[in-house]
Amino acid sequence: MFGHRYTHGEGHGRGRFPGRHAGPRHRHGGDEGFGERGFGRGRRQRMFDGGDLRLVLLKLIADKPRHGYDVIRAIEERTAGAYVPSPGMIYPTLTMLGEMGFIEEQTAEGARKLFAITAEGTAHLEEHAEEVVALFAKLDALGRERERVDAVPIRRAMLNLRSVLQHRLGSGIDKDKLHEVVALIDEAASKIERL
Repeated sequence: MFGHRYTHGEGHGRGRFPGRHAGPRHRHGGDEGFGERGFGRGRRQRMFDGGDLRLVLLKLIADKPRHGYDVIRAIEERTAGAYVPSPGMIYPTLTMLGEMGFIEEQTAEGARKLFAITAEGTAHLEEHAEEVVALFAKLDALGRERERVDAVPIRRAMLNLRSVLQHRLGSGIDKDKLHEVVALIDEAASKIERL
């Protein structure tokens, strides 16, 4: 039913799924970690272990049936682009979830496979509800950090403008110069509004 197949025996999970391995190791790095794009540093970093990624994908599919690409996009959006898992991580994990009976393919238009959660998958999520909450809190925190860092240049520029204005106005400025300053600020505001 699923297009990808694991070669069992290459490794084992971390206790959450006895007898199942955590997934193949990819040339991009470990079996989990930052995908094609990661936030913060140049080299890949580990984000989830195999069992954690399975829970994340299962919860996203429980929310609504999804294609593999939809799962990647949902994670990217949740983390504000800070964490983007690669297809080489996502599709083998979806295959494993299917082999475990936690998700199944649904009929969908086009070539992409649409996955939906099964009763077994729902029960498994309920058994690991606390872990799921913690994992999504981790994703949300990563998104907030990304947004905070992205906002730093804007805050720096605004503080710089405020500091310059306070200095110039505090040191005395004639009416003509004051009008020039006002015109510059109004012009910058208009340009930003048109972006």
